[in-house]
Amino acid sequence: MKKIIVHTVAVLISLIWLFINHHTLNPVSVKGPVFLKFYLMLLLSYYVSIFILNFFKERIGKTTWCFMVSIFFLGVIKLIRGISLDKPIGFLVMILIIEIVVTLMFVLLKPENKRK
Repeated sequence: MKKIIVHTVAVLISLIWLFINHHTLNPVSVKGPVFLKFYLMLLLSYYVSIFILNFFKERIGKTTWCFMVSIFFLGVIKLIRGISLDKPIGFLVMILIIEIVVTLMFVLLKPENKRK
């Protein structure tokens, strides 16, 4: 339950920022630079929440992976929308590649809980 609350707070921070500044809760409908600010804020707050969980000695579980995949798919949806509208998508592609690298680092550096 603690993981869900911590990750939800991270998502809510970026959604509240989006609503206060741009009066919408739909991040896919906003223009490119605004979406990039929202997406970077979402990613940074999410990774801060992961570090907070690591500080409290919590494992990275299925909840964390579900949030990570959901955030990644939000970026992919915006990427597909940008391609279909023939908009520049370079920064979003770089952010998605960095996100894949960070996710792979979490997978490869994940400590194993082996009991004897």
